Amino acid sequence: MNRPTLMLGLAGMALMLTTLMLVWWWPGPVVTTSEVVRRDMMQSVVVSGRVQNPFRLAIGSQVVGVVRGVPVREGQSVQANDLLIQLDDSESRAALAQAESAAAMAELQLRRVREVQLPLAEQGVRQSLINLEQAMRMQARHQDLFSQAFIGQAALDESSRTTRLSESQLVGAVHQWHSVRPGGAEHVQAQANLQQAQAGVALARARWSYARLRAPVAGTLIARQVEVGDVVQPGKSLMTLSPSGDTQVVAQIDEKQLKWLNLGQPARVSADAYPQARFPAELVYINPGVDPQRGSVEVKLRVPQPPDYLRQDMTVSVDIQTAHRPQVLQVQESAVQGEAEGGAWVYKLLGPHVHKTAVSTGMRAGGWVEILEGLQAGEVVVNTGGATLTDGQRVRPRASLH
Repeated sequence: MNRPTLMLGLAGMALMLTTLMLVWWWPGPVVTTSEVVRRDMMQSVVVSGRVQNPFRLAIGSQVVGVVRGVPVREGQSVQANDLLIQLDDSESRAALAQAESAAAMAELQLRRVREVQLPLAEQGVRQSLINLEQAMRMQARHQDLFSQAFIGQAALDESSRTTRLSESQLVGAVHQWHSVRPGGAEHVQAQANLQQAQAGVALARARWSYARLRAPVAGTLIARQVEVGDVVQPGKSLMTLSPSGDTQVVAQIDEKQLKWLNLGQPARVSADAYPQARFPAELVYINPGVDPQRGSVEVKLRVPQPPDYLRQDMTVSVDIQTAHRPQVLQVQESAVQGEAEGGAWVYKLLGPHVHKTAVSTGMRAGGWVEILEGLQAGEVVVNTGGATLTDGQRVRPRASLH
C-alpha cells in the first residue's frame, strides 16, 4: 500500500470515529429517571438498643455477719419475701430473747400496779376515811367532856393530835391512790417502762431480721456476688434483682434525629437473636440532655407485652415511627440536590432536555423525599445521584427500576 492510500484510509477512519462520537454526544448522556408519585409516607428512625427493666435493686446487708446459706442461684425467679441470704443470727437471737424477757417484766409490773397496788390504794383511802371519822367523833366527845370538866387539857390535846394524824394519813392514802390510778405517776411510769421494753423488742427483732435478706419484690436475680462462709459488710452489693413489671428498651439516638421524636410514638422492636419476630413498643422517655461525647440522646421505650424469649440486656433493633402522612408527593432521594446549600432542586425532564427546578422538601423515609412545592404528580425527574448536568441539557432517559 502506497503512502497516499494509507493517508486516505487513516483520514477515513478518523472521520468515522468523529461521526460516531458526534452521534453519541448529540443525544446527550444516558440518565436514570423516575416519576413523581403520590402515596402514603411513613417516616421512622431505626436504632439499636438494649433491653432493661425500669430499675434494678442491689441487695445488701445492713449488718456485719457470716453467710450461713444462699438458697437461690443466679438467673432464678423469686417472689416477694423469698429468702435470698441467711446470715449467722445467734447473737441477734439471744438479744431478742433478752429484750422479750425485759418486756415481760415491764408488763408484769404494769399488771401489779393495776391489779394489786390500785386496789390496795383504794382500800387505804377507805380505811383512812373511817379512821378520820372515828378520830373526829372521839375529839368531839372529848371536847364535851372537857367542857364539863370530866377530863383534863392533856386528854383533849391527845384527841386533837389523833384527829390531825388521821387527816394526814387520809391525804397520804389519796396521793397514793392518785399515783397508781390510770393517769397517775406510777401508772404512767409503768406504762412508759412497758413501751420502752416493747420498743427494745422491736429493735432486737429488726436486728434479728437483718440476718435474713429477703426479696423486696418479685423478680429475677441477674447477679450474685456472695457465697456461704463470706463475711459481709453493710453497703456492699451481694445480689442484683431485676424486678418483674414493665420491660423497657433503652437506645441512643443521634441528636440530629431529635426533631422527629415525640412521646407516645409507636415502635416495632426485634431482637438480634430473633430478627423475624417483631413486637410493639412505645416511646415514653426522651432525655432532656445530650451526650456531648457521642452526640446522642438517650430514649426509653415501654414494652407492654414482652415476648418470653426477651432477656435482660439483650440487643434489639428499634424502628420508631416518627411520622405518617397520607397521599403526599414524593420523589426518589437521589433526584434531589442542593439541600446542603439551603436550596433544593431537581432536574425535571421535558422532552429530551432537563430543566433545573427549585423544590421545597419535607420529610424523608426509605429513600424517598416529600415534595411540598415545585412538582406535580406524574412528572418525570432525573435521578442524578450526584452526577453533573446543566440546565437545558439534552439527555437520553432510562426509567428507574424502583
